[in-house]
Amino acid sequence: MSELEIDASREERIEMEVVVDAYDEEERRLGWYYYLDNKVKFPFNAIWISEERPIDSEDEVEIEGEEVEVIGMASEEECQDDMYVEIVYQEEGTEDTFAVPLYDVVPMEVDDDTLEAIEDWYYWVERGYEW
Repeated sequence: MSELEIDASREERIEMEVVVDAYDEEERRLGWYYYLDNKVKFPFNAIWISEERPIDSEDEVEIEGEEVEVIGMASEEECQDDMYVEIVYQEEGTEDTFAVPLYDVVPMEVDDDTLEAIEDWYYWVERGYEW
């Protein structure tokens, strides 16, 4: 298990809103997919990172990466092993859209519901929980 401390209110929210009535891996995965799809307000700008981020850092950490636009959840089929989002990535005058793990994006200037849902997912991942 993770060194990340248990957050009782987050645990309760996840239990009551995300994985409620989920009896197996598939149901937990679908619970996360629809929770994120319904609660996150797309599109939003984010930093797309690939290096490992610090867990449970009390200090403000500057995240290095590429600024991207997150336009929505990837298809349900693409989210079999992880939660993926579709991003628009621009480089040298070209634009490409593809799916990246939600954990690899850090939202910028999003509403409270979006931030809460994404942070719920980060928490789930950082605690080492599985489907």
